[in-house]
Amino acid sequence: MPSNGRLPLSRFTVLDLTAHRAGPTCVRQLADWGANVIKIEAPTGINKDKGGIIGARHGFDFQNLHRNKRSLTLNLKSEEGKKIFFQLVEKADVVVENYRSAVKHRLGIDYEPCSKVNPRIVYASIAGFGQDGPYGKRPGVDQIAQGLGGLMSVTGIPGQGPVRVGIPICDLTAGMFLAQAVLIALLDREVTGEGQWVHTSLLEAMIQMMDFQASRYLVDGEVPKQAGNNHPTGIPTGVFETADGHINIAAAGQVLFERFCGAVGLEHLVDDPKFDRAGARSDNRDELNAIINDRIRQETSQHWVDLLNEVGVPCGPIYSVDQVFADPQVNHLKIAKTQHHPKLGDIKLVGQAINLTNTPEPDEFRLPVPELGEHTDSILDDLGYGTDQIADMKSRDIV
Repeated sequence: MPSNGRLPLSRFTVLDLTAHRAGPTCVRQLADWGANVIKIEAPTGINKDKGGIIGARHGFDFQNLHRNKRSLTLNLKSEEGKKIFFQLVEKADVVVENYRSAVKHRLGIDYEPCSKVNPRIVYASIAGFGQDGPYGKRPGVDQIAQGLGGLMSVTGIPGQGPVRVGIPICDLTAGMFLAQAVLIALLDREVTGEGQWVHTSLLEAMIQMMDFQASRYLVDGEVPKQAGNNHPTGIPTGVFETADGHINIAAAGQVLFERFCGAVGLEHLVDDPKFDRAGARSDNRDELNAIINDRIRQETSQHWVDLLNEVGVPCGPIYSVDQVFADPQVNHLKIAKTQHHPKLGDIKLVGQAINLTNTPEPDEFRLPVPELGEHTDSILDDLGYGTDQIADMKSRDIV
């Protein structure tokens, strides 16, 4: 950590209206890098916390999503609550929300009124399928977007039917893309002096993540299919059985293929007309994989991981999550960070994958997930509200 403790986004204030996963993922990117984040939640009297897919406030998921924030309870359906919200907007840099597209307009807290109060505000939104269009009002969740965006059609073993990816990839990538959009807009504001509305959706994020599979269709007209654990175009690349488990091997391309064959004792494959060229290996992939599997089964996973990496052929183990965090390289990267929590004690959470040399992510998170409304009094005090005013508003479920 730098000697002065400064983090690169510490000069920005973010108002967090998000719930579920996609929106909080965006805000987490900003919070972890120092932004002053105020999480705005409904007061206890009107808070309809149903648990949901994120789970309880003290559960692992909520703790991982909502660290490094302060909490303000605020009834945005009331005029007094909206007045306080716009007082905060006047001093803030960013607002992030992931309501259904129409909700913010119904509440009257969408970009237009916010920009009138503060023309420099960057207003960031995530929806399921976009802010408008035929599906603009539909509720959107990760698995629906995985299906609609094509991911489930290319995931899984051929013939077994569509398969979801084992993480909420649409939520996570939409949040990451929105955080990037916020930073782009803040950079642009340095030139124009004005903020803007930035938005993405689970569907758009999914389609961008389809990347080369999408371009296979757009450019060549080829509809990608399920390929199981095999790389769809790079052969041989996939999962192979060892004497004590499974490993990934990536030996696509002529140089790597020849290097691989020499290392594992299958030199004769290099001159075999069924395997000597990339096209031939593609045409005969099942036969090639069977030959490789017969050889790889004869030694342990660690034997092949060490040998193949030594000769420059990408190869790695297939870990369970506990094995991931026991790996020496993962420990070296220090991506599991400590959080001191007043009720939960010291817990470990997943840190940032980004590394900055001059202003690195601290080894410990700055702030634990706040209790509901934990910072309401101090935030309102900063806005000039007195103790009696705050108590009165609490009694009426305004805050």
